[in-house]
Amino acid sequence: MKVHLNKEIDGLKKNIQILSSMVEGAVRNSVVAVIETDPKLAERVIDNDILIDQKEIEIEEECLKILALHQPVAGDLRYVVACIKVNNELERIGDLGANIAKRVKHLCEHNGTETAVDFKPMMDVTRSMLKSSLDSLICMNGQLAAEIIRKDDIVDDYNRQMFIDLQELIKENPEKTEYYVDLLNVSRHLERIADCTTNICEDIIYMIKGEIIRHGHLN
Repeated sequence: MKVHLNKEIDGLKKNIQILSSMVEGAVRNSVVAVIETDPKLAERVIDNDILIDQKEIEIEEECLKILALHQPVAGDLRYVVACIKVNNELERIGDLGANIAKRVKHLCEHNGTETAVDFKPMMDVTRSMLKSSLDSLICMNGQLAAEIIRKDDIVDDYNRQMFIDLQELIKENPEKTEYYVDLLNVSRHLERIADCTTNICEDIIYMIKGEIIRHGHLN
C-alpha cells in the first residue's frame, strides 16, 4: 500500500512542477509584454491561461484521489494537503499573469510603445521570489522558503513607490489618467503575485516542519 502511495505522491510532485513551470512562464511573458508593449505575446499568455486552469483541476483531483484511496498520515498527509493549497495559489498567480497581459491592449491604445514607468526592478524581485519558491518546493528547502517570505516587503515598497510616481504623473498629465491606472493595476497584480508566492512558501514550511506560520512571525 505504501509503495502505491509513494508512486502517487511522486506523480503529484511531477505535476506540481509542470504547473509551476507554466505559471512562471506566464508571469515572465506577461510583464515582458507590458514592458515591450507586445500584444501578440500578451494574447499568448491569455490563451494559455486555460491550460493552467486545466492542470490545476487535474492536480486537485489527483490530491483528492490520494486522500480517499490511501488515507495518508503524518508527513504524507501534510504534503498532500499543502499541495492542494500550493496548487490553488499557482492557479491564482496564473490568473494574475493573464490579468497583467490583458492590460497590454489598453496600454497600446493609450500610449503607443513607450511605458511611462520602469517595472523591471519590481518584476525582477517578484519573478525571483516565484522561481525561488518553486525551487524551494522541489528541494523541500524550508530555509529558502523563509528567506523568500522576507522579500515580500521589498515588493510592497516597490508597489507603494509606483503608486506615488503614478499619482504624480496623473496630476501632470490628467488626460492620460486611464493609461496610468492601467499601469497601477500591473503594479498591484505584481504585488499580489508576491503575496501568493509568500503563501506558497508558508505552505512549504508547513510541509517540512508541520508548523503553521500564517499570521505569525518567522524566527
